[in-house]
Amino acid sequence: MQLEILTPEKKIFTGEVYGVQLPGLTGLFEVLDKHAPLVSALKEGRVKVLKDKQNTLAIVNIHGGFVEVLNNRATVLAEGADVIEE
Repeated sequence: MQLEILTPEKKIFTGEVYGVQLPGLTGLFEVLDKHAPLVSALKEGRVKVLKDKQNTLAIVNIHGGFVEVLNNRATVLAEGADVIEE
């Protein structure tokens, strides 16, 4: 799955990943390879980028935003973000 994490100022992350864990308004959820189309609002919290089933590739702290999943591509549009770990 292709993942992009964007803010109004810059591109935070782009690359091929196994999945991503996101802070939805009602709790955490995970988007994996070949996920059904989805649009969701995100609250402030941590985004975990998963390179495979066991390993975390990066952790990004976002300040709210939205995610769109379509055609095996996830795009996170965040109001602001800080990379915690890469």
